[in-house]
Amino acid sequence: MALIDPTYTDRLKRMDWFQRQSPAQAAALLEAGRIRRLRAGEWVHGEGDEEGGLLALLSGGLRLYAEAPGGREALIGLLQPGAVMGQSVLTGGGPRLVTAICAEDSVVFNLSDRALRGVALVHPEVWRDISGLIYRQLRVAIQTLAEKGALPPRAQLAARLLQLAGERGQIRIRQSELAEIVGVTRKALNGWLGDLAAAGAVRTGYGVIEVVDRRALEELVNAED
Repeated sequence: MALIDPTYTDRLKRMDWFQRQSPAQAAALLEAGRIRRLRAGEWVHGEGDEEGGLLALLSGGLRLYAEAPGGREALIGLLQPGAVMGQSVLTGGGPRLVTAICAEDSVVFNLSDRALRGVALVHPEVWRDISGLIYRQLRVAIQTLAEKGALPPRAQLAARLLQLAGERGQIRIRQSELAEIVGVTRKALNGWLGDLAAAGAVRTGYGVIEVVDRRALEELVNAED
C-alpha cells in the first residue's frame, strides 16, 4: 500500500464518498493515490487542464474559480476539509471546469485519471462511484442556480452559509470572498452578517464564520417573503 500517514488514511476512510464503497475498492483507491502538501496560494489544478481525476481535501481550504466573460476569474465556491470532487474523461468528462487554489496551507489527496483506470481494472464499479460524485457536484451547482433565481439576496446568503459550513459548522473565509460568492457588495453582506450575529444565528471572527443556529438560517431560506 502507498505510504500515506495513517492519520490521513483514517480521515479519507471517514469521508462520505469513500464510506459508500466496498472496503477493497476504497483500499485500492488509497493505494493508488498520493498526498500533496501545498502552500497558501498554490494551484491544485487549473480550468482547462486536460488531466482529470479525483481530489479529496484533508486539511486547509480551496478556493474555486471559473472564467467569466472578459477573461475575469470569478470566485464561485470554497472547499472545506472532507470535500471530494473529481471527473474523468472516461465517464464523458472533458478538461477541468474550475481552477482550485489553496486558500491556506492545505493537504490534498490526489488520484489521477491514469490511477483511476488502474483501479478500474480490478474494481470496474469505481466508474459508477465517479459518476455518482459528478452527479452530486451537478446537483449542488443546479441548487445554487435555483437559489439565485428564487431567493432574495439575504436568503441567498443564509443558503450559502449552510452549504459552505456543512457538518463542521465553521467556514474559514474572508467576508470579501463571501460577498463575491453570493454576488453582493461587501457593505451589504457585512450588514446582513451583523444582523445574523445579533440574532444568534452566526458568530464572526477574523477570517472565520461559525454557524451557531442552523434552524434560524433554514427558516430565513424557507421564508415566503
